[in-house]
Amino acid sequence: MLYQKLTGILSICRKAGKMEMGFATCKELLPTKKVSGVLITSDISPKSSKEVHFFCQKYHVPVCNLPLTIDEIGFTVGRKAAVITVLDAGFFDRINQLCAEQDTAQKPSD
Repeated sequence: MLYQKLTGILSICRKAGKMEMGFATCKELLPTKKVSGVLITSDISPKSSKEVHFFCQKYHVPVCNLPLTIDEIGFTVGRKAAVITVLDAGFFDRINQLCAEQDTAQKPSD
């Protein structure tokens, strides 16, 4: 259920033009202050993840770890990418909230 909600909001975000794909584009947009947040896939390389976190921390932009793979992103939005830049706070907040729900659903209760 969360998977469907997450892919749905990502698809709407892409269609609304509030999403940019790729690390190079992300690095270009971060200094412009237009970025609400950055999403990274679950199968991003450790080196790329470290670089994304470094640049986002430098510009005080939050990063959300998606429970989706690069292939799933490609299927959902029509282009494969491990780094997605979200340009709308509402979309980013909702995606971040869904990812947090996914995290709590997967953790075993004590």
